[in-house]
Amino acid sequence: MFEDHDGGTDERERTWCVSEVDIFRDLDDAEMAAIAAAAPMKTYSAGEILHSPQQPSEILFILKRGRVRIFRVSAEGRALTCAIISPGTIFGEMALLGQHMYDNFAEALDDVAVCVMSRADVHTFLLSDARIAARITEILGRRLADLEQRLSDSVFKSVPQRIATTLTTLATRNDSAAGRLRPGARQPQIALTHEQLAALAGTSRETCTKVLREFADRGMLRLARGRITVLDPARLHDEAG
Repeated sequence: MFEDHDGGTDERERTWCVSEVDIFRDLDDAEMAAIAAAAPMKTYSAGEILHSPQQPSEILFILKRGRVRIFRVSAEGRALTCAIISPGTIFGEMALLGQHMYDNFAEALDDVAVCVMSRADVHTFLLSDARIAARITEILGRRLADLEQRLSDSVFKSVPQRIATTLTTLATRNDSAAGRLRPGARQPQIALTHEQLAALAGTSRETCTKVLREFADRGMLRLARGRITVLDPARLHDEAG
């Protein structure tokens, strides 16, 4: 899975893509090694598209590093974020799992590393194991609930409320594997540009910057290049409505 090493890899490297992934937590070393052998690693730079409607493929992604945004584009050109995928979980087009990307795009928010599995390997290694299959169903159920909430927010919440909601969600998410968010910290830091945050909240970069500056002037945030520090999570949560 890792190329150009000094003649060998240890067990941790061989199972890098499946280690610390929640759906595989009950597997022994041999089971994890078998899945790892079927899931080669790929890397993408921030801003790159991992999946698009123009290039459909039945592939399951296991996200190991970074964050991925799943979004769709309306006929008017407005992007709606459907989900923000954190390390240690799965996404992709996989009819076997009842998971469809439809007209969705998958975009790397950071430099990301994923492991990919084909339809045949998903059937062999995942669906045949009741433990893994049950956890996949749970993940997809949570993602559907998240999408329903985002759709509701896009209709009923103002732009400042949507921005506050997005920041609150990111600041409290357990995403430490990305090395960017510190959910347990007194002042969580979110590694996003204003343009990325605008895309997540469904607004323009200019409007997003204006709202962020207003929040900063009111003492809720501290802004830096590519980073937003939440100074007052409670007030930001109230602002989210």
